[in-house]
Amino acid sequence: MDRKRGAAAAGQAWQIYSETLQPEAPGMWARVRAVPRMLKSVLKGDYKGMSFGTLGLLALGLVYIVSPIDAIPDVLPIVGIVDDTGVALWLAAMLVKAAGDFVAWERGGRPTVVVGEVVD
Repeated sequence: MDRKRGAAAAGQAWQIYSETLQPEAPGMWARVRAVPRMLKSVLKGDYKGMSFGTLGLLALGLVYIVSPIDAIPDVLPIVGIVDDTGVALWLAAMLVKAAGDFVAWERGGRPTVVVGEVVD
């Protein structure tokens, strides 16, 4: 992962974290606690807010982080760790965002509105 993509992943992670601080949005702890429930609901087919494809990408991201085989070996100073860090930030950002949408769905409301999104 190059520096631009790493910076983009960090920016996305910060944006999603900032979303957890909004008054009406589920907080970070509520989202973290919701992840197991969300995964169970997706696998059972009850929650349609996350596709099996997205779930698969999240699983692949986790495998990539824990796997000793990398696209860029960790023996290369800094560069080898930057790709793992970028994937970890992407994974965390996706989970936090998805869990927020799930908590909103559980509460019977609509998922958190993204700035610039058109709402009917």
